[in-house]
Amino acid sequence: MNKQIVVTGALLGVLAVITGAFGAHALKAVLTQSQLEVWHTAVQYHFYHVFALLFLSTFGRFKNNVIFTGYWLFTLGIVLFSGSLYLLACRDVLGWSWLHWLGPVTPVGGLLFISGWITLAVAAVRHR
Repeated sequence: MNKQIVVTGALLGVLAVITGAFGAHALKAVLTQSQLEVWHTAVQYHFYHVFALLFLSTFGRFKNNVIFTGYWLFTLGIVLFSGSLYLLACRDVLGWSWLHWLGPVTPVGGLLFISGWITLAVAAVRHR
């Protein structure tokens, strides 16, 4: 088990629970239904990829570059995909209308997720 991946996954998991609860309770009164759906999508993908990180940790230490690469792809994917959606959902409430430029960042995070899953498959094939 890779301790660094587990710790990162655990901390990102805590953040996913907090953002999920925050969206369900505090933001429900201030966001539109459409914005809440964006927030919910961010939380869902955030959680899915925390689980992917935790599964990746079962392949052991950073024995090879594939595990290390998968770790970073999933982690940065969470930051870019979910992070951009969190901010986009709240931009009106924050008064940050200039955040519209984050729209193209979200698919980059999605590509990182896809690449992370590919590296996870490669790590599984190479695992003894």
